[in-house]
Amino acid sequence: MNTSGKLHFTALLVLLFLAVSCSRMNKAKDLFSKPTAREQYARNFKNDPAAYARWEKSFENALFDSITVTPPYFEAGKFTATGDHIYTYNISLNPGESLRAEVQTDSLKPLVFIDLYRKKTDSAASYEQVESAEFGATEIQYETKQPGIFKILLQPEINSTSAFSVKIVKEPVYSFPVANKSNAAVQSLWGAARDGGRRSHEGIDIFAPRGTPVLAATAGRISSTGNKGLGGKQVWLRDSKRGNSLYYAHLDSIIARPGMRVKAGDTLGLVGNTGNARTTPPHLHFGVYQAYGGAQDPLPYVFKPSPPAVFIPKSDNIFLLATGSANLRKGPSTKAEIGSRASTNDTLQLLGETPHWYHTRLKDENFFIHKSLASPL
Repeated sequence: MNTSGKLHFTALLVLLFLAVSCSRMNKAKDLFSKPTAREQYARNFKNDPAAYARWEKSFENALFDSITVTPPYFEAGKFTATGDHIYTYNISLNPGESLRAEVQTDSLKPLVFIDLYRKKTDSAASYEQVESAEFGATEIQYETKQPGIFKILLQPEINSTSAFSVKIVKEPVYSFPVANKSNAAVQSLWGAARDGGRRSHEGIDIFAPRGTPVLAATAGRISSTGNKGLGGKQVWLRDSKRGNSLYYAHLDSIIARPGMRVKAGDTLGLVGNTGNARTTPPHLHFGVYQAYGGAQDPLPYVFKPSPPAVFIPKSDNIFLLATGSANLRKGPSTKAEIGSRASTNDTLQLLGETPHWYHTRLKDENFFIHKSLASPL
C-alpha cells in the first residue's frame, strides 16, 4: 500500500472511530436524558433540518384532526414516499380499559412513531401527551384511570414505502370473576334502579349455577370476608397496584380468608344468593371501588371485546374516484358525523381501508367514505 493509500485508510479508521464514539456517547447520554423516539429520529436530519421540520409540522397539524373510531378496529393500506401522511384516531376510554395500538409493516420495516394524547377537559381542541412508544417499537399500550377522549397518532418515517396494517383494541385489566363464564352472563348492569328507585345498582350481576367458582380477577390481598348486610356472604379483595377494592357478594360459601395473598384465577368462594338476593337466581354481585373515588362501573374492567375483523386489501392504489355525490364521514359508520361531501368524479387520496370503508384525504382533511360510493383509480 502506497503512502496515499495508507493515509486514506487511516482517515477511514478515524472516521469510523469517531462515529462509534459518537454513537456510544449518545447512548450514554440517553440513559440520563431519556429522549423521545422523535428526538432520536431528529438526529438523522442535522444536514437536512427542513425535511424534518415539514415532517414534524404534519404531526402538529394532526392534533386537530377529528377522525373517531371504536375499538376493535383494523385498517390496512400502503405508506407512500410521495405522501407525508399521518394517521390519527380519536377513541373513548373508561377506567378498567387498557388500550393497545399495533402497527405491522412489510419486510422493509420502516420506522413508525406512535404517540398517545388525552383531550383536556378544559378545552375543546387541546390535547396533552400521555404516552409515546419507544424508538423502533411497533405498538403502544396504555391503561387509563380516568374516562376521556384519547388520540392515537401514527406517523411513518420520511419517504417510507410499505404495506401496513393498524390494529386498535381495548382490553379489560381484570380477568372474568366467574369460572367458565363471560360477557353473556352479565344480566344486570351498573346504575340499574333498586328498591323502587331509592338507590342504584353499584356493580354488575353475573349469573351462574349455584356452586360455580368465584375467582380473583387480579392478584392482591384479601382485606375482609363476612356474612352481613345486603351482600350476604362476601369477600373484599384489595388490588394494591391500582388502589381498587373488589367486592364479591351473595356467595353460597367463602373459601378465601382475610390476609391471604391471591393471584388472578384463585377461587375465593362459590356462587350463591345470600343476603338480599334470596329471591333471585344464584349470581355474583361484582363491584369495583376506587380509593377516594367511590364505586366504579365494573363492566369495562372485565368485559372482553371481540377481536377486530382482519382482512387483506384488494387494491394498492393511492387514489379513489367518487362515483357519485357522497357523504364524507368522521368515522367508519353511517352514524358518524358528516364532515364534508364529495361530488361525482372527485379524486380522493386513499390512506387505508377497513372491510367496508375507505380512509381518505380531501383538501388536507381526513374522512371515511363507504366503499359503495368510490372506486380505486
